[in-house]
Amino acid sequence: MYDINRVRKDFPILSKVIYDKYPLVYLDNAATTQKPRCVVDAMTDEYFNVNANVHRGVHFLSQQATDLHESSRETVRRFINAGKTSEIIFTRGTTESINLVATCFADAFMKAGDEVIVSEMEHHSNIVSWQIAAQRTGIVLRVIPISDDGVLDMEGYKSLFNERTRIVSCTHVSNVLGTINPVREIIRIAHEHGVPTLIDGAQSTPHFAVDVRDMDCDFYAFSGHKIYGPTGVGVLYGKERWLEKMPPYMGGGDMIKTVSFNGTTFNDLPYKFEAGTPDYIATTGLAKALDYVSSIGIDNIYRYEQELTQYAISQMLEIDEMVIFGPRTNHDAVISFQVGNIHHLDMGTLLDRLGIAVRTGHHCAEPLMRRLGIEGTCRASFALYNTTDDVDALVNGIQRIRKMF
Repeated sequence: MYDINRVRKDFPILSKVIYDKYPLVYLDNAATTQKPRCVVDAMTDEYFNVNANVHRGVHFLSQQATDLHESSRETVRRFINAGKTSEIIFTRGTTESINLVATCFADAFMKAGDEVIVSEMEHHSNIVSWQIAAQRTGIVLRVIPISDDGVLDMEGYKSLFNERTRIVSCTHVSNVLGTINPVREIIRIAHEHGVPTLIDGAQSTPHFAVDVRDMDCDFYAFSGHKIYGPTGVGVLYGKERWLEKMPPYMGGGDMIKTVSFNGTTFNDLPYKFEAGTPDYIATTGLAKALDYVSSIGIDNIYRYEQELTQYAISQMLEIDEMVIFGPRTNHDAVISFQVGNIHHLDMGTLLDRLGIAVRTGHHCAEPLMRRLGIEGTCRASFALYNTTDDVDALVNGIQRIRKMF
């Protein structure tokens, strides 16, 4: 049984009262999730009892901190079913993970005129990072089109491949539309052309099981703060055969074996891509968050959130002039909407006055907004602690605001 009341007790912020009047209804989980007490407690405990720089010290605290840091890497490996901990690179989040691949892969394997395939629904981090690489190397972006209801055009995708295609970089779940993309098919088609794949898992990892070996992706990225962990930490999974051939992303401590003015030799994986002192406190928090999700059961979370999302869609569609963007099937826990001619910023601001936190704007997906012919949307996004009462508060709030207009 999914005990939502027990789950909510693990998140102290959910008892907060907004403007001294309204209970918090937090529906901005696609931007960042709230943190369970166990995550904050684990990080506090390490600061007070184990704090020391990792990997470099022979003293007791350093060894203990190193053990915690590396055990966190193993926790990540198990969570996404990677083959080796050497394939788990700690980063600051999905954005840095994608930038790392865009920079290092392009430097190693691409030259002017070579192509990367992205999709029309990508987050800016999976567009701009490749554009920066393009400015440096002369590579070219090719774009998978989407249908009017927010689904990838797979025939259009197939037509983009040619002898210059070097990598496919695509989101697992749209942060705007909630579309769950057919990544196994995307990867299979790419591999048929001998092309590796990078999957942006920022919006998928918190909501359903991810198995990188089963999907056979070459790279996979996700963020800690979107899966109940701390900010400023994330993961890049990469197949060893690609990571070995790619140059380092940054230079500094821990990513080297030897340094002289005549040259440098680089460290083994994964440390080759982890220059400088890592946020070893945050990796402990990330591991604790993943353990927390596992204790509830990621499949249980998926079922619960799917029921909640479908309930929300059905209730919201009862509102006059409601437009929900994205498909009705293969839809994750994100709902982007507009109501009549009410500006999304006005809607979000007035919902906030009722204690309801939603996101407004283009959601770092301006090309997608242009494809949809709009400037922005309101976005309600759900997490494992949201309830039907939260949905009802949202629907009642929208109805109340609509009457004002």
